[in-house]
Amino acid sequence: MENLRKSLTKNRNRALCAAVMALCVLAHAVPASAAGIAERILNAWTKRAEYTEGSGAQFVVIKATYYSAEYIEALVRSEAEKNLWTRNEEESYKYNLLKTLNLDENIAFHLDFDVKGVPAYLQPFDRQLKLYVGRTVLEPSDYDKRFNFKLQGQRDGMIWFPRYDAKTGKNLLDGAKEVRLLISGSITAATSRSGGDVRFVWDITGDDPSVLGTGTAAVRLELDRLIRRLDKLKTDKNALEGQLSAINREIAEIDTRVDELQKK
Repeated sequence: MENLRKSLTKNRNRALCAAVMALCVLAHAVPASAAGIAERILNAWTKRAEYTEGSGAQFVVIKATYYSAEYIEALVRSEAEKNLWTRNEEESYKYNLLKTLNLDENIAFHLDFDVKGVPAYLQPFDRQLKLYVGRTVLEPSDYDKRFNFKLQGQRDGMIWFPRYDAKTGKNLLDGAKEVRLLISGSITAATSRSGGDVRFVWDITGDDPSVLGTGTAAVRLELDRLIRRLDKLKTDKNALEGQLSAINREIAEIDTRVDELQKK
């Protein structure tokens, strides 16, 4: 009987150990799988091009990332998993990221240059770039000014283009199938050897910006936007009230003068 009890206890302990090990494997497998999915999404929205100057004196690698809604969501998830953030910390990071990107008004990209050998001079950097959205050609609305300095080694930064048509106010991405970022081939000796512009193309037909409109980060951004809008309306109101006061004063002066003339 004693031997049977020991055998049962031993088997139970083995089963318990096996169950714990299985749970550990699952606990690690799920985050690893999620991290793998996020990494694939991040890579899908990042384009890369390499160029070599004829004599080998210069080697250039250019990477461009389009901040799609899918990319942003994957980036937030990836950072949250790597840093073991709480939900509040994750939403705070997302809020600051979206605030920096300012997607309500801009189309945002991240550019990364790595120049080995002969240095490159990219200035004036904003004149080296164009963005095609359908038939519309856009110039940068803002960019990282560090790109204007002599470049040797690695340097990265942001570039923004206007999201809305200056004349119609239409969102340029509505109905667009792709965006094409063109960098002048003359920007470096290595890229000029290719005989054309550096082109990066993204298919945006499957991108859904509405996914960014959920969570506390979205609420905070909307609140920021409404406060800015309210401040603008108050400023406009004060300006209009000032104009109205001036008009009323002029009307009063004219009425007074008309009365004076009618009495003569």
